[in-house]
Amino acid sequence: MPIIEQVRRFLIESEKSDKKPLVVILGPTASGKTALSLKLSLEVDGEVISADSRQVYREMNIGTDKIEAGIRAQIPHHMIDIRDPDQPYNLAEFQRDAKRIIEDLHFRKKVPLLVGGTGLYISAIVNDYQLPQVLPDLNLRKELEQELAEQGSESLYAMLTELDPLAASKIHPNNHRYLIRALEIILSTQKPIHRTKGECPYEVFQVGIDWPNEILYERIDRRVEEQFERGLVEETRWLLERYDFNLPSMTGLGYKQVIQYLRREIALDEAVLLIKSETRSYARRQKTWFKRDASIYWIDGEVLAKELVK
Repeated sequence: MPIIEQVRRFLIESEKSDKKPLVVILGPTASGKTALSLKLSLEVDGEVISADSRQVYREMNIGTDKIEAGIRAQIPHHMIDIRDPDQPYNLAEFQRDAKRIIEDLHFRKKVPLLVGGTGLYISAIVNDYQLPQVLPDLNLRKELEQELAEQGSESLYAMLTELDPLAASKIHPNNHRYLIRALEIILSTQKPIHRTKGECPYEVFQVGIDWPNEILYERIDRRVEEQFERGLVEETRWLLERYDFNLPSMTGLGYKQVIQYLRREIALDEAVLLIKSETRSYARRQKTWFKRDASIYWIDGEVLAKELVK
């Protein structure tokens, strides 16, 4: 059965439940989540809630592969362009904001489509994480960022592993934002992070898009090349003139490597190759994260692509 028909059936069945529906579209980067979300939005009268930790930042469009403003004017997208690149944003804030939007969409009789590849953001909603409410400690954060700059992520990751091995097992050493925030919470509260699961308040249907690695890698490579053709270097140069290159927003995939090029640390060809390689590694980590959830309904990317052109 085509995936759009399966979503329609899910929405009909969910009317029998006391819980309101939530459709989740997930998968690794470059898997085709946007195309499916746009089609579904039109078919089921839905609106998109971005579960992408980088698209929250204004002015960072090409490097985050943000949906065009013209399309967003036709199909409402939420959780995009809500922070400047130098403004912090964390998981607890995302969970709070996303729940508020989902409630509003239900009130307006719209179908909420949670779409993205940031597994932690999606899990925070689907598994209703009970997150520690710890206010930012900007002085401590500055100290941790200084150590990161001087000692590298290995030092901070070793500290996190010693203080909270479970939290360390769920954070990649190169994910500097999550690494620093985890340490900030642990050092502020003097206890490990506990993300306990609650009962999800929604009827959830999760759709995952899967591709064989070799095809996914080709899609990633093409996307990276297109980003450079669209002006990734110029966008990064504009950002670098206005924001500190050590900001968490500026150390994301794409921007980090182009900044290295603009600072004459590497050649442009090397920056392109690094982005492709590190994006493939990121996609593998995304797939590993999502494959742990047995409730996800997986659809083959090639099958989906054929469905969407009908």
